[in-house]
Amino acid sequence: MKLTTGALIATLAFGLIQPAFAAGSAGNLATVNGKPIKQSLYDFIAKEASARGQTVDDNVKNVIINKLIGSELVYQEAQRTGLDKQPDYQAKEELARRELLVNSFLQDYVKKHPVSDADVKLAYEKYKQELGDKEYSARHILVGTEAEAKDIIAQLGKGGDFAKLAKEKSKDPGSQEKGGDLGWFAPAGMVKPFSEAVAKLQKGKYTTTPVQTQFGWHVIKLEDTRATQPPAFDEVKEGLQKQLQQRNLEKLLTDLRAKAKIEGPAGAAAPAAAPAAK
Repeated sequence: MKLTTGALIATLAFGLIQPAFAAGSAGNLATVNGKPIKQSLYDFIAKEASARGQTVDDNVKNVIINKLIGSELVYQEAQRTGLDKQPDYQAKEELARRELLVNSFLQDYVKKHPVSDADVKLAYEKYKQELGDKEYSARHILVGTEAEAKDIIAQLGKGGDFAKLAKEKSKDPGSQEKGGDLGWFAPAGMVKPFSEAVAKLQKGKYTTTPVQTQFGWHVIKLEDTRATQPPAFDEVKEGLQKQLQQRNLEKLLTDLRAKAKIEGPAGAAAPAAAPAAK
């Protein structure tokens, strides 16, 4: 949960209400029915607005104050009706406080443990290596059984049209209507058995033995190859930086788990992905 001005002063049905209110005492912006509205709330909202480039002039100040007052009025009414005592509300409040603290900690952790430019450049070099030096353009036909794949290979051997057979028989919704066309891809973008089979093919040839992956059985035809054209560093820098930050957070969670004594359901101690800093 990201703490925003809107989360603090949700736009209410009152519009710019202007009820009479008492002047605040030291440290308070105002009081409503004897209850103080802290000056610190206004200061925080104004600071966030300024950080977004908004000029906090007298008009904006009045808007913030009036919305805080409106929020306080509804807050008091909700307390009067006992809404804050209901179990569902209390559970939501606890979860919201927990999430706010967790995200604040993660943001602070990322800030104090920045990913260096050197690490991002190393990740880029590894990324280029994983792409390999070749890209492939291929078609495939995905079916559920080896027998179906062998039957398709037999039909191709008798002069069957690959694209037509793909439209008729392939179970891959992403390529079926395109005659099995997968476009250009790097080996790293495909599961290993598939990419290995493609790498062994000559241009214009298809696999004469069905290729099995976790998705089913494939018949693959290589259309063309070309030298890999990796994206420029600046195009992927931000994405790589976020990946490295996420890995740092996952390591943090792993380390915390390793030091913790966790009791409960059997699955509770299993490793989990770290939440991303918001």
